[in-house]
Amino acid sequence: MSAPFELESTLTDRYQTTVPQTVRYALKLNKRDKIHYTIQPNGAVFMTRAALDEEDDPALGQFLGFLARDMTAHPQKMQAMDTALMQRIQSLVGELEVDLDAPLPTDGE
Repeated sequence: MSAPFELESTLTDRYQTTVPQTVRYALKLNKRDKIHYTIQPNGAVFMTRAALDEEDDPALGQFLGFLARDMTAHPQKMQAMDTALMQRIQSLVGELEVDLDAPLPTDGE
């Protein structure tokens, strides 16, 4: 068995710290990921990457983050949808009802 790899980080006045790069790589952490701590009776603390909630969609989260950053950086590009565009969209989808909780078909349709 190999010896454990040990690292240190410093707490700020607000009790915050930077997770060392080696630890981020080992846990495959990205920005905004959650960290799970397990405290043992002897005081030892184990840190792991928190499991994603079933409702979390990393691709959707990244896309929404991109949109938020872009809207903040370029508010002058935002514009309301006009009535003509809304009517065009309505003509394409009609009264289509979608059950967002229904599973996708397995045939890819």
